Amino acid sequence: MSGAKDFLSAQLYLIGWKIVQSLPEKSAYKLFEKLGKIFYDRNGKSVQRFRSNLKVVKPTAGSQDLEKLVINGISSYFRYWCDTFRFPSWNKEKIIKTVTVTNENLLKDPIAAGTGVIVALPHSGNWDHAGAYFCAQGIPLVTVAERLKPEKLFQKFLTYREAIGMEVLALDSNTLPTLSNRLEAGKLIALVADRDFSKNGVEVDFFGRKAKMPIGPAVLSLRTGAPLITAQVSYNPTGIQIDFLGPLTPRIQGSLEERAKDLVQQCAENFEAGIGKQPEDWHMLQRIWIETGVANG
Repeated sequence: MSGAKDFLSAQLYLIGWKIVQSLPEKSAYKLFEKLGKIFYDRNGKSVQRFRSNLKVVKPTAGSQDLEKLVINGISSYFRYWCDTFRFPSWNKEKIIKTVTVTNENLLKDPIAAGTGVIVALPHSGNWDHAGAYFCAQGIPLVTVAERLKPEKLFQKFLTYREAIGMEVLALDSNTLPTLSNRLEAGKLIALVADRDFSKNGVEVDFFGRKAKMPIGPAVLSLRTGAPLITAQVSYNPTGIQIDFLGPLTPRIQGSLEERAKDLVQQCAENFEAGIGKQPEDWHMLQRIWIETGVANG
């Protein structure tokens, strides 16, 4: 039954992808706004989880303010999906014109110097749009993707991101050595790093609770010497805003593992600062805090 359900979900995604690309832009976004409202009204497990996550981010919010955040957050989440389905038709001019950036030198300087750079970011705003912005400027970008089921859907997302100009690696045991090689070639490594998929994540303090985040970006930085910076991507009326912070350096002396753990905690602190400013754009509809259950549920 699971295989059949996965196949049906994939087929619906693929059909939706074709339909949304063919619609006029305003009609497509209006459609997704309506779908988002239906999704919210159903109040399924994902919406309930999103609400509980936002409550942790904004613990002093009253019930009305919290619900407004949830509604805006679901709207942002469906905007991301509409962007994703329509993105293949965007030209370079539109991609670049719809992005504003602060501290862009934190990324561009090490690329120009040939050292490569590692960007860690949360599931916020449209990270594919952010990646496409740098690819459109001729900056080679490498990222890692969790394998989706069924394989057909994973391959669709792979093709989609490769069309943007990204090199996408499947998450496996060979990922870190391959990323190290790409850094030696002076490339940009962009890694979504606010939720651990490996079950070997580092425990961090995040919005006053314990969560687990991947250690990979920190280890990669310490082993290669490439700078580690963080990015916060959020939506604005005309596109996206990218804010860079860093570079991060260990605040403690010790083993590679101890220093890496400190860097992961610093990433968590930067994520917290960015998400706290515009929490509705943090598309975290899964469990993340250890206290609320298993970290990767």
